[in-house]
Amino acid sequence: MAARGLPTWAWVTGLTSAAIVVVIGLAVQAGSGPKPAALDDRSPVASASETPRPKKSLSEGGEDGAETAATSVPPESGTGRRLVYGLEADRVWLVDAGDKALRSFTVWPGTLDPEPGEYQAGTRTAATTGSDGVAIEHVVYFAFSGGVNFAFSHAEDGASPAPADGKQTAGVRMKVEDGTALWEFASTGTPVVVVP
Repeated sequence: MAARGLPTWAWVTGLTSAAIVVVIGLAVQAGSGPKPAALDDRSPVASASETPRPKKSLSEGGEDGAETAATSVPPESGTGRRLVYGLEADRVWLVDAGDKALRSFTVWPGTLDPEPGEYQAGTRTAATTGSDGVAIEHVVYFAFSGGVNFAFSHAEDGASPAPADGKQTAGVRMKVEDGTALWEFASTGTPVVVVP
């Protein structure tokens, strides 16, 4: 019962620290374990791009952001079942084993980008608070660099993230229905291919 007196910030700090330790532990464990054959040849180290990109609206090119031309899986994005994240397109493709896009949607990137390359879906968190203080759900981490976790998620209320106000953020946000679809698709170990 003594825990009742702890302020909220102490709980958030403790949980965030614990999550980072778990992510680092899983990354170390994953690095020593077997990798899917498609990922063995190239395993880039994620590094955050230092130049922020302007945000795009999810409604660009169509009311639901799913315009036909953009639903084609990008070339040079690997083969087989995978998640593809296009940095310039601000778009994600969920691709089946036959290289067909099951779903494609636009996203709101953070101020930092991972380096293009091949990664894997790692730790998954059903709900937490983002570094910007927004309540988020269906968090799928896929890269870590320089103390920054890159992850897909959606805000609990479905809203787009507010401007970062100079903060460095690496969360890739999306609409609730897209975040739910990504959560169901990207189990731990699912290849994540980041393309320019």
